Amino acid sequence: MEYYLGIAQTIGIHALLGWSAYVLLLTGQLSLAQVGFFAIGAYVSAILTTMFGFHIVPALMVGALLGGFFAMLVGFPALRVKGLMLVVATIAFTQFVSLFFFNVHWRREVDGVMAGPDSTQGFREIRFYAANGWDTLDVTLFIWLFVLLVMVGLWWLDRSRAGAVLRAVGADDLAAQSSGINLTVAKVTAMTAGGVIAGLAGGLYAHSATYVDHLTFSVLLATFAIAYPIIGGIHNVLGTLAATIFIQGILIEGLRFLGDWRNILFGLLIILVMNLKPNGIMDARTMRAIKRIFAGGKTADSK
Repeated sequence: MEYYLGIAQTIGIHALLGWSAYVLLLTGQLSLAQVGFFAIGAYVSAILTTMFGFHIVPALMVGALLGGFFAMLVGFPALRVKGLMLVVATIAFTQFVSLFFFNVHWRREVDGVMAGPDSTQGFREIRFYAANGWDTLDVTLFIWLFVLLVMVGLWWLDRSRAGAVLRAVGADDLAAQSSGINLTVAKVTAMTAGGVIAGLAGGLYAHSATYVDHLTFSVLLATFAIAYPIIGGIHNVLGTLAATIFIQGILIEGLRFLGDWRNILFGLLIILVMNLKPNGIMDARTMRAIKRIFAGGKTADSK
């Protein structure tokens, strides 16, 4: 049971990371900076709970807000570049954040034990859950509470005027600008919102894993972040969740016996989706088919 709850925690955290990229993709921006914001949220929230005795909820909020703040700072210069150049620029930011935490050595004595980031040794004393008597089920429910809150928030966003504005910018930014939409506000807002969600995911990850270091925030993790909404599709927030469940639950954990061959399967999956379902597995056509199936089921039940 502990094993399956651990998988559920991983899926929840990765779904949040995927949604942080999903918001950005709505505006047509492809960024690998999400892992940088993830790292900021992880380290900041862990420092607050471990070194300063914060409760985890305000610590997560501070980490998420700082992730959003740095995302906003990245958002303005990112407006000057597009496509491949934006990808390169955001990779550079992620590497900068990783190297920054690689060099951070800040320790202080807490209850007779030295705690805090220790440069190349990483950050090892993140014990909020254990120290407060939380078991694995408590942690899983706590993580999924935030998953549900973010999912509902993004579902509402998709159906609001703000979501329509973001999608209009993603469809054709010149047409959107000519209709009176402020591209700077739309794109920076999307980047900031993605940073907040990524920072939240990072904080949850740090406390779940109890250990982080600069190697945690790799390009592979950044690739996962953008792969979830690309594979699942940006027509609906459920697409990202479905892709995360498939990749982390089935491809990564279910096929663990394949070892490194899973990386090849992951690459093949992306290639297949981009060629056969370029709008994602759960695109508009698939969602209409699902709605017809459920509508047909209700009609049959009513008869």
